[in-house]
Parts: sequence; structure tokens; C-alpha cells
Amino acid sequence: MGSFSIWHWLIVLVVVLLLFGRGKIPELMGDVAKGIKSFRKGMSDEEAESEKSKTVEHKADESAEKS
Repeated sequence: MGSFSIWHWLIVLVVVLLLFGRGKIPELMGDVAKGIKSFRKGMSDEEAESEKSKTVEHKADESAEKS
């Protein structure tokens, strides 16, 4: 059970191209990129919301700990 050779990868590439076609692969990759961007935006929005919800006392405690 060794690693795959270049011929194995070429056969897999041909099969993928036959199944999806040349135009479908970039479309799928674009959808994946949009999903990743949406996930990152959601994570940053969540962090921003948690910053807004902190009380003044909590922020003061954090600044005292940093000093």
C-alpha cells in the first residue's frame, strides 16, 4: 500500500472532469469560497456582538488585568 503515482492522479482527474465537466468545477470552487467567506463574516460578527455586550465593569476588569 504505497502512495499514489502520477498515473493514479491523472485517472482521478479524468474521471472528475467526465462527471462534472470543465465548467462545473470552477463554479463549485466559487461556492466553497463564498461559504468560507460567509463563515468568517459570521465569526467576526459574533465576536463584535460579544464585545458590545460586555459591561463597563467587565471592560475595566480586563484593563486592570493587562496592567
